[in-house]
Amino acid sequence: MKVFTEQKWLSAGIFAGILLSIGVKMLLGFLYDHMIKEADNNMASTNNKLLKQCKVKFTNCYELNNGVANVPVFVEKFLCRMALGPFTVETLYHMSGQLMLLSVVFSGVGVCRSIAAGKTLGEILPFYIVSFTGLYLYFSVSSAADIKGKRRMLKINLVDYLENHLSPRIRVTGKDLEMLYGNSEYTEIGGKKQRGVKLMPIGNKEQTGDVEKEAVSTVVSEEELEALLKEFLTG
Repeated sequence: MKVFTEQKWLSAGIFAGILLSIGVKMLLGFLYDHMIKEADNNMASTNNKLLKQCKVKFTNCYELNNGVANVPVFVEKFLCRMALGPFTVETLYHMSGQLMLLSVVFSGVGVCRSIAAGKTLGEILPFYIVSFTGLYLYFSVSSAADIKGKRRMLKINLVDYLENHLSPRIRVTGKDLEMLYGNSEYTEIGGKKQRGVKLMPIGNKEQTGDVEKEAVSTVVSEEELEALLKEFLTG
């Protein structure tokens, strides 16, 4: 269309805003679909990087605080901080809508410039057609992706796994370690207190957590041996 070739920069802004906004919505939809599937069927051995981070953070928090008081709040905080590259998922969600609005703004500027240049209604009509088509596609994809609904489903799956599956395993693991190696204790490593397990001494070494310490060996000196012999002989 001639009107788009005459205003190349505005036309590029319009089409770029529409394509990027729809692309971000589709990306988030696929991301949540994959995470929901993994959390529902394969959470224990998942290869998803974000879900692995969730499990590690939960386990560390559970061990440091001897439990997690409110698992739904923990999951909500994790979902809010979940990121793809430099942007959080929440930022990408809102950015999608802003890109669509930006394309509408570019379209409005194109219409104003065309009117100022004396263009007829038929010549500026393509701007309206592209804007309305872009809005229709954006809201159609948003409805099909259902980001909010998928986020809510992912939260339910994560809370269920962490609260009903992972937490009991952490407790059982801790009890098993205590039964095998004795009571767990906190050792100071690098100025920070970390939780470790006091292991059985092997030879003249004792391992506590990740820190190995040389066991204090009891060696009888020659003077003590002579004193013991004299006491025995005179006694």
